[in-house]
Amino acid sequence: MLLLLGSFLAGILTVLAPCVLPLLPVIIGGSVTGSASDKRRPLVIIASLAVSLALFTLLLKATTLFIAVPPVVLTSISGGLIIALGIVTFFPLAYSTLMYRLGIETKAQEALNKGADSKQSLLGPIIMGAALGPVFSSCSPLYVYILATVLPVSFGEALAYMAAYIIGLSSILLLISHYGRALISRLKFAANPGGWFQRTLAVIFIIVGLLIVTGYDKKVQTWVSVHTPFNFDALSAKLIPSTQPPIAKGKVYNITPQAAPELIGLTNWINSKPLTLQELRGKVVLVDFWTYTCINCIRNNPHLEGLYKAYSDKGLVIIGVHAPEFALEKVAANVEKGVKDQGITYPVALDNDFATWSAFKNQYWPAGYLIDAKGMIRRVHYGEGEYKESEQAIRGLLVEAGATLSDTTVEEDATTPISANQTPETYLGLKRASDFAGTPPLGAKDENTFAFPDKLYPDQWALEGTWKVDSEKIASVTNSKLRFRISSKEAYVVGAASSPVAVRVLLDGKPIPADKAGSDVKDGMVTFNESRLYRLVAQPSFTQNYELTLEVSAGVSLNAFTFGG
Repeated sequence: MLLLLGSFLAGILTVLAPCVLPLLPVIIGGSVTGSASDKRRPLVIIASLAVSLALFTLLLKATTLFIAVPPVVLTSISGGLIIALGIVTFFPLAYSTLMYRLGIETKAQEALNKGADSKQSLLGPIIMGAALGPVFSSCSPLYVYILATVLPVSFGEALAYMAAYIIGLSSILLLISHYGRALISRLKFAANPGGWFQRTLAVIFIIVGLLIVTGYDKKVQTWVSVHTPFNFDALSAKLIPSTQPPIAKGKVYNITPQAAPELIGLTNWINSKPLTLQELRGKVVLVDFWTYTCINCIRNNPHLEGLYKAYSDKGLVIIGVHAPEFALEKVAANVEKGVKDQGITYPVALDNDFATWSAFKNQYWPAGYLIDAKGMIRRVHYGEGEYKESEQAIRGLLVEAGATLSDTTVEEDATTPISANQTPETYLGLKRASDFAGTPPLGAKDENTFAFPDKLYPDQWALEGTWKVDSEKIASVTNSKLRFRISSKEAYVVGAASSPVAVRVLLDGKPIPADKAGSDVKDGMVTFNESRLYRLVAQPSFTQNYELTLEVSAGVSLNAFTFGG
């Protein structure tokens, strides 16, 4: 019930989101254009927007119908429709003449009004509302949370929350457009279809449409976020319910004991036959959520392996639940190779449908849930670190279960603090790409020839040459380059190639020296073949604002960069 109310409130608050503010003139203007006596226009625009938003969400998130269509294609269509409506508004007589001669105006009116006596077509406001739906689909953190977390688990609940959000959004937009129309309609000059006011609105439509098509609407959103005191994302994020148990910092057993959910939906077990927590009663179990390309997981796994080797004969069972972040991580053969390459000997199973992930209400990679011999979760830890505390908790639960242990331990706390200035994990595919600075905009079409900008700023990356871009990765079509302005000690990239391809690694424009090269780089080159994480940079210390360049041949695909130290 709280999430239902939160969804409704999030819909209302979305009108204040940086991605919505530039669109308000379009919504109000669309309500004003046309006949002054036609009061249906605000209702039609908002109703069309609501239907468009719902359909767009379901088609992209709940089906595979448009899985190969980059989201930028749909937003470009939206921007194009808004531009077209702006042109129509700027030249109303030409539009009316064309529609009359084609017979479209009369047929559309008959279909929409079902014989009503109004002479004003509602085709324009319907198109306008429909065009805005995709643009609104990612404006609220809570709505994104519903799509990413609730929808894969419970389709029915997600529909209810989506409906509440859309109702809240529609209600506030309807109020704004209704009162905006009422205010502007009192001005006589606003009613003239060919007057300066209507043409000003038309220009606004065209400008907003161009911003959406070119991707510059994101820059407007960023400017609004930076230069206004109102933090919409932070406020909206407070409406997202916490699915995690409260964690007591500094304590070994850091949560109130609670029954562990059963393992469900796991397939392709590695290093073990299928297991259940019920059959493991009497043993201490650590359920670890991970994925084989996640650098935090890769650094965490040796500690888990050390604990497994030290305590498996004393009653400890570790189960690695592999929940994929990318499509390539759903392939069982890739996971098996990742397990082998990382030297993991404890049981691992694939959770491609996030069934066990959802049962544990997990949200992180890596995440460990320590379960005692009675089936109760006693400790939860997210991310790396706290290795001594984790071992201490395991030892305590083993003793509770009747095991006899020596005084020898295997862990020292090797937590490495992350610099506040470290470049964040950066995805390259359209679904989650950020900080791209090249031209043309990423996703202008699925295959494009890119050029570097004159200058890269910290944390920005760019491409040169021809690349194919999809929702999860970029792939080189010709001999191409990637440049990235980075602050970190270490740098890694998740990538692949169908056959071995050598990639040259440059640091600040020069071949990377051996003492700064990652373990996958030999003589300044890294060979891409199987789908995995490649270690590119390993400097002696944290380095601010260096430039990493990859010179790649055709056939290399890249998913994401991660950083360490």
